[in-house]
Amino acid sequence: MAKIVTSGIQPSGKMHLGNYLGMLQQAVQLQDNPNYRRFYFIVDLHSLTGRYSPKEKAKEIYELAADLLAGGIDPKKSTLFIQSHVREHTELAWIFNTITSMGQLERMVEYKEKVSQGIAANVGLFDYPVLMAADILIYKGELVPVGDDQRQHLEVTRDIARTFNGRFGKTFPEPKAILTHAPRVMSLNNARQKMSKSLPQGCLFLTDAPKVMREKIMRAETDSYTEIGYDPVRRGAISNLVMIYAELSGLTTSQVVKMFKGVGYAEFKKELAELIIRTFKPFQERRAKLVKNRSQVMKVLEKGAKSAAPIAHVTMEEVRRKVGLI
Repeated sequence: MAKIVTSGIQPSGKMHLGNYLGMLQQAVQLQDNPNYRRFYFIVDLHSLTGRYSPKEKAKEIYELAADLLAGGIDPKKSTLFIQSHVREHTELAWIFNTITSMGQLERMVEYKEKVSQGIAANVGLFDYPVLMAADILIYKGELVPVGDDQRQHLEVTRDIARTFNGRFGKTFPEPKAILTHAPRVMSLNNARQKMSKSLPQGCLFLTDAPKVMREKIMRAETDSYTEIGYDPVRRGAISNLVMIYAELSGLTTSQVVKMFKGVGYAEFKKELAELIIRTFKPFQERRAKLVKNRSQVMKVLEKGAKSAAPIAHVTMEEVRRKVGLI
């Protein structure tokens, strides 16, 4: 029987290189494995935890769908839909809220980081991991492609599944992470911080013009050494660039270091910039067409929700019976 793979991505601004290497590239690669059944969804409900313009939010959701399709998500191979279009996600989250401790959520590092960055400490932000657990377990997901920053949340999902099974009988699997070779892409101008749209100068967006991509890479932080190297602990900045080159070229970091032995940082950055531009040119061309064809994109999302909803419904019927709802 095929294993269930689930993954959600938040519509909160333009897609950047960290999103691509942390989730999208791997999600596309998993489509070639006949042993997996894939559910990929836009987690629009998660994205409501910060202040936003409803008009801009609707645009972000639509454009993220175009990004995912342009990036290689194939609706013939994967079920792609919008989270809020399958109501069982939130119903299951409420059930999970009743078996999740406050202390467990208070330990979430990402929650603390976002609050420290000035995001309002609302209940939705605090409860994010529980809804994430419902997103995964409503389809009885067994494998989850995640970046390094989501590993703690996935542990909460595993704990919730274990608690539910212990109280009400075996129902859910304890999902495992599928980590990429690039679980955390760092900011180009500050290798101590994760690449984020909140740090736009160090964030390489997939829709950036070639000129902008070159400028960002050429300005990227390095170090005072004279040769390219890979040592994420002691040489974080240059290691981040080497890792990006390796992921986009299909080489190992060791092969990249060997390839550029004796080459200065400026030449290496120039080659990296050209690799990035070549890699994302087809993406940008496909995306431009999709953004203009709203009906095509919406048909894909509607079809995906229609495929996902019956599966979610069956899970919730089972959950209702087990917890005593009639």
